Amino acid sequence: MGVIVHVIFLVLAAIAAAPPQTPAQPAPKAAVASPGLDLQVRLDRAGFSPGEIDGRPGMVTRKAVAAFQRSRKLSATGRADAATLAALAEVAPGDTVVAYQVTAEDVAGPFTEHLPEDMMERAKLPALNYTSALEGLGERFHASPALLRALNPGAQFTTAGEALQVPHVRALPEPPAKGAAPAKDAAPGSVTVTVSKNERALTVTDQSGRVLLYAPVTVGSTNDPLPIGDWKVTGVQRNPAFFYNPDLFWDADPSHAKAKIPAGPNNPVGLVWVDLSRPHYGLHGAPEPANIGRTESHGCVRLTNWDALHVAALVAPGTPVLFRP
Repeated sequence: MGVIVHVIFLVLAAIAAAPPQTPAQPAPKAAVASPGLDLQVRLDRAGFSPGEIDGRPGMVTRKAVAAFQRSRKLSATGRADAATLAALAEVAPGDTVVAYQVTAEDVAGPFTEHLPEDMMERAKLPALNYTSALEGLGERFHASPALLRALNPGAQFTTAGEALQVPHVRALPEPPAKGAAPAKDAAPGSVTVTVSKNERALTVTDQSGRVLLYAPVTVGSTNDPLPIGDWKVTGVQRNPAFFYNPDLFWDADPSHAKAKIPAGPNNPVGLVWVDLSRPHYGLHGAPEPANIGRTESHGCVRLTNWDALHVAALVAPGTPVLFRP
């Protein structure tokens, strides 16, 4: 009897000493998107970019809706009526907010926490990286950092393995292997790029007129107007450095000199430069996606980094680029 009591005592002691069991965490479920967020994500996935997704549709989103409506032969009102929403759901079905687990690569950096305003100071930096993992995740999911915070209250955006809810946007195209020939769909005569100054929009169409991509752009100002005319792509540079020449900018600081601004997503031309036959002009990315379609440039055509990368994947040297009023 004494032996039995002793064994029971040892078992109870072992149970008491064991660490408490942590219940298994259920896999996060997709959040229900607001109507505005749902609309912006479906437009993005359909190839009609609303620019930076923020869940609050405005002028840029309305233009994308109207362009989608024209492509589907619907009345181009810019309002997301029942017929438009049904057509979008057909083209871009499924959840518009999905679960995502932060990776070690997302938070590894390097990050450039402080970006000086002065171009001469920027030239001294080794690179113009994202300022934080949150900014990088925002670009990955075409979303404003504020939207990611709203979808994930309490999230730190600094730890690998953290579970998030993110917009279910279209995937970025894979860059071509070094030395590889352009994709078949990117043959010089297979697509045409048209930039509308008045609409502040870029459209890539195939030979049949089908829209492959519609995206908001920032175009020239009164001082640096968009050069209306017919141009051609002469080349594509990914992750380019920017060769700053203050003589080409009417508002440049008189004390500035020519400088090489290092590459990175916060470089003045973003993650890609599509060079044009018009000297000093190109289609390119930008460091501030929230401003695309709303501000003015020094004559070139700015897109969000993700839209610029999509354009770059569709064009090749010789692709026509038409600048229109």
